[in-house]
Amino acid sequence: MRICVVSDMHYPYQMLDERDKENAELVLSFLTEARGNYDILVLNGDIFDLWFDWKYTIIKQYFPLLHRLAAIQDEGCQLVMISGNHDFWFNDFFQKYLPIPIYDESYNLIADGKKILFTHGDLHPEYDVRYKLFRRLIRFGGIKKIFSWFHPDFSLAIAARLTRSSRMKNFMQPKKTVGLKKYAKYIITKEKYDYVCMGHSHQPEIQEIENGKYINTGDWTRHHTYVEIIDGMVEIRQYKIKEIGK
Repeated sequence: MRICVVSDMHYPYQMLDERDKENAELVLSFLTEARGNYDILVLNGDIFDLWFDWKYTIIKQYFPLLHRLAAIQDEGCQLVMISGNHDFWFNDFFQKYLPIPIYDESYNLIADGKKILFTHGDLHPEYDVRYKLFRRLIRFGGIKKIFSWFHPDFSLAIAARLTRSSRMKNFMQPKKTVGLKKYAKYIITKEKYDYVCMGHSHQPEIQEIENGKYINTGDWTRHHTYVEIIDGMVEIRQYKIKEIGK
């Protein structure tokens, strides 16, 4: 089986600078080239810098990315979406119109004899009690309902400040990997998983833990990395800037 895993693309709905534009082009180029190459594409959180689909509205700036996901799916590839800490307010768009199943916390499968867990990782940094409380609050259905009452332009103007601030915190806290690895070790030793594949930290890495591996896909805001699991063998790959337009 050929599995590709990506996370932390943070595809922007506001192109605030040249770096945003370059990263968006990289994401789109990569997804174009991915057509027909994989059996499963796991979107392991924070693919979008923010996601919300209103009753009759989606964020139009995401159309190029959504179009490429649909094209990948048309080639027979199964798509799986796991929510992150930027894209979690999903309503019915993905289930109705692509369709892609949404997993709130994790997704697991057995492929080529390997038991694999995929999770974004935002629940597992050490000593981040404040975020866990905020996460529980912001995902409360009442908050989501209130957000839907505002005009999209107003809602996104507020969200733009929050998402950019959150991204900067990820850049400044590589220590987040400590908690992710502790969680991976627990899953590997207690639940007998072979691979635990995460994102969130923006730090691409594969580390042997006991009889398994902690895998982090990295990000697309600096590293432009993704993970391939081909016939049970795992590897981190980097998509090169020079490949844009090829």
